[in-house]
Amino acid sequence: MNDPIADFLTRIRNAQQAGHRRVDVPASKLKRAMAKILVDKGYISKFIDIEDGKQGLIRMFLKYDSYGHPVIRDIDRVSKPGLRKYSSSIEVPRSKNGLGIVILSTSQGVMTDKEARKLNVGGEVLCTVY
Repeated sequence: MNDPIADFLTRIRNAQQAGHRRVDVPASKLKRAMAKILVDKGYISKFIDIEDGKQGLIRMFLKYDSYGHPVIRDIDRVSKPGLRKYSSSIEVPRSKNGLGIVILSTSQGVMTDKEARKLNVGGEVLCTVY
């Protein structure tokens, strides 16, 4: 696996299309930080760490609306291993004109686009969520 972040996002996307209530992904610090942002912004209900004797797993519990549609409508990878996308503090992109979130990896940790603008930091644009 060359791109663990793309795998993380694809597992979420596939689980929601199949109507699953939870999805397990291999754990890492970056993925935990991204899952925490998704919980804080209301895109998933919660996540827990599961020890499996290796690197561990992150079990995320997905959210659906009252009609059974997934809360995450679109989740896309922006910066890829073959072409990294960086933005300065004044050029941090918006997702769906501010309705969605953009997750960035900055020198001060993983954060959303709004937090990066507030702290005046730029970084690698990991993904957009709407």
